[in-house]
Amino acid sequence: MAMRNYCKLLCILGLQLLPVFVYAQQINVNSVHYWTTLKQSRIMIDVSSTPAHQVSVLENPPRILITIPNARLGRTLSQPPASHPVFSRISAAQNKNNVKIIADLKRSVSTKSYALNPNKMYGNRLVIDIFDKGPAIYAVRGNKIITSQTAQLASKSIAAKGVKPIALMRRAKNIIVAIDAGHGGDDPGAHGPHGTEEKKVVFAIAKKLEQFINNQRGMKAVMVRKGDYYVDLRKRMQIARAAKSDLFISIHADAFQNSTVRGASVYTLSSRGASSEAARWLAKSENASDLVGGVSLDDKDEVLASVLLDLSQTATQEASFNVAGEVLKHFENIGELHYGSVQKAGFLVLKSPDIPSILVETAFISNPSEERKLLNNLHQSKIALAIFRGVRNYFKEYTPFNSRMAAL
Repeated sequence: MAMRNYCKLLCILGLQLLPVFVYAQQINVNSVHYWTTLKQSRIMIDVSSTPAHQVSVLENPPRILITIPNARLGRTLSQPPASHPVFSRISAAQNKNNVKIIADLKRSVSTKSYALNPNKMYGNRLVIDIFDKGPAIYAVRGNKIITSQTAQLASKSIAAKGVKPIALMRRAKNIIVAIDAGHGGDDPGAHGPHGTEEKKVVFAIAKKLEQFINNQRGMKAVMVRKGDYYVDLRKRMQIARAAKSDLFISIHADAFQNSTVRGASVYTLSSRGASSEAARWLAKSENASDLVGGVSLDDKDEVLASVLLDLSQTATQEASFNVAGEVLKHFENIGELHYGSVQKAGFLVLKSPDIPSILVETAFISNPSEERKLLNNLHQSKIALAIFRGVRNYFKEYTPFNSRMAAL
């Protein structure tokens, strides 16, 4: 009898403690941040743990409904500035154990949402990327909004009248491609079976790529190293940034103990490499006044600076992956691929947060057959041409509007 009463008491206590346990597992919705670029906007919601969520896009009027189950509002959410081009108002409500956030919008959009785990900079986040369904804004002058669509129509109208848009051409810029020939000087890189040095063959390929790019109207090449000398890896990134490069290409020749291994590979920066670099940028005082995507970080608070850096890195990694894919396609025509898809790694030279960067392993210099090809002038030109065609195809699809290529 006593044992039965004891068990009953434990059950009662367990039922009383259950709501406390469930409540402890609830997600706290703490704050919200907003920002926008010419191509997209983003809402970042700070939460206490990784949330399940649902995002619905509503019309008439346009708005977004964000539902986070098993959550509670930690505080009143901040409102977007009145001048924000996409968001007009945010409202949030507690509905039983769910939090519902409604973002009133100024125009119709599409969305992409995902949760981000904590890192060294900040905690759990729910991110909603917002893409404009209409033409992207190119510029705002006074009360007049100029979109890329209207600007292109104006350019076509001028061309139809037989008049060249001289003013546009003068203001337009070349697409700058930084070409980094790996190693150099006291660092010869890998050696082939017959003693071929990596630094020499990749420099020869880089010089040929430079010529292809400079012969393309609207593009200009910048050599990171111009001779047989070593350049510190971070200095290579700095040279590219100083030249205001739109793309960074590092050229190498792979090596492996097994001499039968062969083929080309193309790399972009891994997510882990991007996270560690972001932490370094925010921690180092000399980076505070530097520009990320044209925005200075020195006058921004820690959260805003990290958000801007995250946005810049996300766009850069996406662009890097796209251009790497184009380059890889053209390598299929000149030889075997070691990897048939774009690879990711933490190479230091790929870590510029605002310059799309790829690393091309042209072949395995440790393979006797590929070593001979790397020494062949014609094959070097084929490699350089494959890289160039991939880069050109990328910029034809993703042409910066203020570039000369866009005006062609």
